[in-house]
Amino acid sequence: MAAPGENLRINGDRLWDSLMEMAKIGPGIAGGNNRQTLTDADAEGRALFQSWCGEAGCSMGLDMLGNMFATREGTDPEALPVYVGSHLDTQPTGGKYDGVLGVLGGLEILRTLNDLGIRTRHPIVVTNWTNEEGTRFAPAMLASGVFAGVHDQAWAEARTDAAGKTFGGELDRIGWRGDEPVGARKMHAFFELHIEQGPILETEGKQIGVVTHGQGLSWTQVTIIGRDAHTGSTPMPMRRNAGLGLARVLEAVEEIALAHGPHAVGAAGHIDVHPNSRNVIPGKVVFTVDFRSPELSVIEAMDAQLKARAQEICDRMGLEVTFERVGGFDPVTFDPGCVSAVRLAAERLGYPHMDIISGAGHDACWINQVAPTAMIMCPCVDGLSHNEAEEISKDWAAAGTDVLLHAVVETAGVVE
Repeated sequence: MAAPGENLRINGDRLWDSLMEMAKIGPGIAGGNNRQTLTDADAEGRALFQSWCGEAGCSMGLDMLGNMFATREGTDPEALPVYVGSHLDTQPTGGKYDGVLGVLGGLEILRTLNDLGIRTRHPIVVTNWTNEEGTRFAPAMLASGVFAGVHDQAWAEARTDAAGKTFGGELDRIGWRGDEPVGARKMHAFFELHIEQGPILETEGKQIGVVTHGQGLSWTQVTIIGRDAHTGSTPMPMRRNAGLGLARVLEAVEEIALAHGPHAVGAAGHIDVHPNSRNVIPGKVVFTVDFRSPELSVIEAMDAQLKARAQEICDRMGLEVTFERVGGFDPVTFDPGCVSAVRLAAERLGYPHMDIISGAGHDACWINQVAPTAMIMCPCVDGLSHNEAEEISKDWAAAGTDVLLHAVVETAGVVE
C-alpha cells in the first residue's frame, strides 16, 4: 500500500485556533491552565472536545472511567482501529499544550482527512485519557493504567484527593462516566503526540523527536515523624525536627541521582509539612521522591539506597520513617514498526528529527503493554513544562501533527 504523499499536511491555523479555544477553559493565573482532572473545568473541556468531534462526523464512546473515544469509521468493518490521543487534564499551574496537543492534533487529523475526502481501511479513534497528570488523584496515567490492566478499577475509583473526595465520586459528579467496560477495546496501534517537556530538541535544532524508549519511574512516599515543639523554648539537643530530617533526606536523594548519571534523575516535588506553623518545629513531613531512569536496575538501586539512607538519617536523629510506593512503571521500549512509521514520516516530510528517550511518563507507556505503540515529540521553549509559561510555536505544533498524520494514515491504510 502506497505511503501518503509529502503534500499531505494538516491545517496549522485551525489546529492552533483549537488549542487557543481549549486554553480558555480552566485558565490559570499566569497565562496557562488549571484544568485538573474531574473538576468542572475538565467537564467543560470534555464537552468542547465532544462537540468538535461531532462536527467532524465522529461517534463518541465513553468508558466507565471517563476515557473518551471519538471514532472515524474505516471501510473495513473487521479492521481494528488505529488509536491516537493523549489527555486534556492539566497540572494546577499547567501549560496550554501538555497533553492537549496530542488530543487536538488527533482531531485535526480527522478534520484533514474529511477535508480531502480520504478514507482509511482501519477506523481511526481519537482518545482523551482520564487523569494522566495524577496531580489530584495519584498515580499519574491512572485510567490508561486500568485500561491496560495495570491497575484495578475499584482501586482507581477509590483514590482520594487532598480534600478526601474519591475519583469515582468526582467522575459521577461531573457526569462523565460511561457504560463501556474499561479495556474492552482492541487496538491495531496507538500513537501519541506530545511536547518534549525537556530542552533536547530545541537545543539540537530538531522539529521532531522520534521516541524510541520511555524512562521508567518510581514514586516513593516518605513519612517522617518527629515531635511538634515550640521553636523558641525547645533546646536544640532535645528537638526531634522532622523538617530537618526532610532536608537531609532530600540531600541524599540528590546524591543518589547524581551517582547514577548521566540519565538518572531524582527529586521530591510534593512536600507536606505539619503543622506548618511559623513557631512550631515540624513534627511530621510527608513527601514523594521521584526517581527516573531508562534502566530498571538503576531505578531499583536508587529506591534501595533511598530507604537505607533515609532510615540511617532518621535513626540518628531519633525520628520515625516509613515508605510507601505510590506510583511507577518500568522503562518502556516502543514498538519498532510504529517507531519506524514515525521516523519515515519525518523523513518524507523533510522535518529535522532525532531519536529521543521520553523523560516523562505518558499514557502511551501503559498502552504499549496492550498494543503496538509509538510517540512523537515536538520541542517546547527552554524545555519548560508543568508551568504556566510553557510555550511552543505554531510551526512546531503543525510539524508534529503532520508527522502524526502520516504515521497514522500509513498505519490505517489509505483506500484508493
